[in-house]
Amino acid sequence: MDNPKQRPRILIVDESRMARATLIKQVRECYDFREEVNGEAGWQALVLDHSIQLVICALSMPMLDGDGLLARIRASRLARLRQMPVLMIAGDNEEVHQRARELGASDFIRREIGATELLARIASLLQLVHAQNNLRDSPGLHPDTGLPTRQHVDMQAMHALSYTQRHGVPASLLVMAFDRFDVLREAHGDELVKELQKRFVSMLAQKVRTEDCLGHYSDSELAVVSLGTPYPACKAFANRLREAFAVAKIAVHGHRLELSISIGVANTPVDRVASAASLLSLAGERLKIAQQAGGNRVVACVEKPLTEIPVPRLGHAIDLIRTGRARAVIPHLVHLGKEVLPFLELLEGELKLGLPMADIRKKDP
Repeated sequence: MDNPKQRPRILIVDESRMARATLIKQVRECYDFREEVNGEAGWQALVLDHSIQLVICALSMPMLDGDGLLARIRASRLARLRQMPVLMIAGDNEEVHQRARELGASDFIRREIGATELLARIASLLQLVHAQNNLRDSPGLHPDTGLPTRQHVDMQAMHALSYTQRHGVPASLLVMAFDRFDVLREAHGDELVKELQKRFVSMLAQKVRTEDCLGHYSDSELAVVSLGTPYPACKAFANRLREAFAVAKIAVHGHRLELSISIGVANTPVDRVASAASLLSLAGERLKIAQQAGGNRVVACVEKPLTEIPVPRLGHAIDLIRTGRARAVIPHLVHLGKEVLPFLELLEGELKLGLPMADIRKKDP
């Protein structure tokens, strides 16, 4: 048997002594381990013990609960902690799962999980982290942005799809780019476009999870590989990103540029494809569809025909007006007016401003 000191060490954090003993019994033949009784003690162990490579953590604990420990790990200034795989012990509550996913949980297990499945989950996560570290250490980075190249994105997508097929968790892929990129480059030159892309990368890096892979799909297109992210959440993230970029104040020589991005989204299991390459290509094709339909769009797995410009959310419409882009809101005034109709009716009832309520109701959306 290998020397235990050479084996990966797992940190088990759970208030229940019996639960810790059960997990230790399941992993001790393959892994070294350390146990702690609450999130605060678990955090101290992670900071001090550099040999820990994976965390198994309960949700409910004293002093610092599982969500709190997870948030602290993902916010750490230490890369080894930010990238640490964290297995959360959770039941079937989807709301709890979603909150933990947003905080950066790597995977979920039940308390009654068998040893074979638990060891398989641990091995997969450690292999994925090893592959990610190899990619980060390799020289294959894009010269303009410093992000991984298409080859690295392909490998990450392959690892993600392999993991989803073994464990039944979802994975989402996003491919995104500036709209009218060639026009932008012709008008402002290559150097300015490179600078704009660096700003876009900086924005993206602050919004994607630490465990997600951000890299190049092509020189002008970026991709995000997101393991464990279900379709609705990934599409919602893509729309938030598109909206944030549309109202970003990006100026050149004192003049604000009206920029927009489009995003193609693919997901497994919603999109039934056989390979990671097919899933990534599908996201790329949807990006092209979004751009050909006029841009400033997200095209995802289940879409209506792109015959109309998507209606902005009310908050986004207000942001567009505030940043001088009211023209983008004008086609949707009737729809947005009906959305705020209850507020307008209250305003009219209280302040008697003479608002044309009847006219708004009669308008076709």
